[in-house]
Amino acid sequence: MPHTSISPMLSVRRGAKAVEFYQAAFGANVVFRIDAPDGALVARLSVDQAEFWVADESPEHKNFSPETLAGGTVRMVMTVDQPDAAFSKAIAAGATVVSPMGNQHGWRVGRVVDPFGHHWEIGKPLS
Repeated sequence: MPHTSISPMLSVRRGAKAVEFYQAAFGANVVFRIDAPDGALVARLSVDQAEFWVADESPEHKNFSPETLAGGTVRMVMTVDQPDAAFSKAIAAGATVVSPMGNQHGWRVGRVVDPFGHHWEIGKPLS
């Protein structure tokens, strides 16, 4: 049976710094990485078995970072066993609190924005 997955690709400015942030904030591992001569990169990252991609924005291909757009169009939802610890680790690595950790809508959840403009809801269901 084929395996289907959907992995978001986050467009950022300063891709190498973004990879460093996601490693520090979420314990991400680099699965694949290509660095272009001009300093741009494309990288596939993994947090446990959840994968996502990071790439420097490329306006010529209509890929813009939240910094360029002055906001984003997507929120990442990261479900973890220990959301308070993961939330604190993201803050320590440089994320900014949007909504503090709390119990709401059946979840223990909080939201941060990373230094590259992407919003992350970190939590888990209460039941």
